[in-house]
Amino acid sequence: MKPYFKKQIALPQDHGSWVFILSPLLVGIFAGRDFSYATFNLFIAAMSAFMIRQPMAVAVKAYSGRRPKTDLVPARFWLLVYGSIAALALTGLILEGYGYILFLAVPGVPVFAWHLWLVSQRAERKQAGIEVIATGVLSLTAPAAYWIGIHGYDAFGWWLWGFTWLQSAASIVYTYLRLGQRELEPDQASVKIRGGWWRMGFRALAYTSFNLVLSVALGLSNLVPRFIFIPFLLQWLETIWGISRPAVGWKPAQIGIRQLIVSILWTILFIIFWRTP
Repeated sequence: MKPYFKKQIALPQDHGSWVFILSPLLVGIFAGRDFSYATFNLFIAAMSAFMIRQPMAVAVKAYSGRRPKTDLVPARFWLLVYGSIAALALTGLILEGYGYILFLAVPGVPVFAWHLWLVSQRAERKQAGIEVIATGVLSLTAPAAYWIGIHGYDAFGWWLWGFTWLQSAASIVYTYLRLGQRELEPDQASVKIRGGWWRMGFRALAYTSFNLVLSVALGLSNLVPRFIFIPFLLQWLETIWGISRPAVGWKPAQIGIRQLIVSILWTILFIIFWRTP
């Protein structure tokens, strides 16, 4: 059985991506306030669908000559494992009357196909655009968990989807900024060219500023909880800090860990203030 248990085939290797599925799931679960067997099935189905991406990508790489054909056997094994678990969990959701939740998975099909095509073309790296779109698909787990928690559809759940997607998109853009700052020469990070830092970080700042202004406006309009802007304020302040202190000499792991901490704090704050009138 040893050939089947290869970590690089069974588990996603882009460790920072875990937060993009766990954060919306937790937001939706806590917003719904009722953890049931159906919620458990949703969690298992969502995680299985998330996990299946790795063996599928490995299989595509093997067929396209990027990996040895011997990787096909363990890849197929894990595809069967994750696929079977997801099928059982989805069956449970259908039997409990939440079959309509499955329609939220439809947008994921073309996005996943697009990702696999990029993998076959050796072009999946540094694709911020598809990463932002993919997190939008993952964020659909937030309204799904919310609807299960309140035992029915409610349009209010779409706010959860929008907010979690906006946060993930801003996080991705900001991470690319920090990774790009690593390529600066030490003299380029001097005070003399500080204006260049802000030009370089304009897109990241635009994303987080938009999120902050939108959350403030919606809160003041009483469309969402009034203090929901606070987690977005944290993300905005982190962006200001990151622009003014370029990550010259930082290792990718340092950037990833810091961004993971910020995302965890954002999730905790969002859960707290979403439940605060």
